[in-house]
Amino acid sequence: MQVLRRVAETQRLSERVRCAGERIALVPTMGALHRGHRALLAEARGRADRAWVSIFVNPTQFDAASDLESYPRNLEEDLAVCREEGVDVVFAPSEEELYPAGAQTWVEVVDLSRPLCGAARPGHFRGVATVVTKLLLATRPHLAVFGHKDHQQLAVVRRLVRDLCLDVEVVGVPTVREPDGLALSSRNVHLGPETRRQARVLVRALRAAQAAGSGGEQRRDVLLALVEREIAKAPLARLDYAELRDPDTLEPAPSRLSGPTLLALAVRFPCGEGRTVRLIDNCVLHPRAAEEEGT
Repeated sequence: MQVLRRVAETQRLSERVRCAGERIALVPTMGALHRGHRALLAEARGRADRAWVSIFVNPTQFDAASDLESYPRNLEEDLAVCREEGVDVVFAPSEEELYPAGAQTWVEVVDLSRPLCGAARPGHFRGVATVVTKLLLATRPHLAVFGHKDHQQLAVVRRLVRDLCLDVEVVGVPTVREPDGLALSSRNVHLGPETRRQARVLVRALRAAQAAGSGGEQRRDVLLALVEREIAKAPLARLDYAELRDPDTLEPAPSRLSGPTLLALAVRFPCGEGRTVRLIDNCVLHPRAAEEEGT
């Protein structure tokens, strides 16, 4: 397994691999690799000849310095995971390598970046879009693999690839969960025992809405009220947002759901010393009446 630090050497290697007729799959990460990342790596290996990983904690997508400072980092452990998973190349650049002195160029996917996490974290998706573009240009993969846990991020990446005519396929992988349903996240390490127990409320809220939708409930306000009541059952939980939106455009859902609809949640939990950890999760609701009409 090769570990590369420089953009130029990474581009040269990518060119050699491409000239040899081999396909490259990139899994962009910020490190702190867990079982969810392993699922992305398995997808990459199954779709390409070479599995590449980028490890870079991107400072431009954090809206709070404390959040950036507390983000878990352990490159040696991450490299060990990559070796176990048969990764061929790890691109682990420095901040100066991707953001040279005087850098002033940004990539912004305007409309898709505004709602949900974009509303709560101004500038977040500008940072995401910019760094993903840099990583794709540095590694030049045939395909890039992302998780569905951050549905909005996946939508932003797909849009920027289309808009910038980048020659890369964007692949989404279903959310990987703990046995109790909690979505795997690098931020879960900040949860204490009681907070971790209460964090299961996210998946309970999603499942309650799915059950109601499958049972014929199509009213947007009723479904959201159901979700909010479920979240309120966890005393430590503070709802950031619960919204129903079009899965592709992220436009607000109509007052009565008429087709597949994204339910997106963000919930904050205390993690000591006055700080909070923010967990996100989502699912796509399929109203029963819409399915019957399609049939």
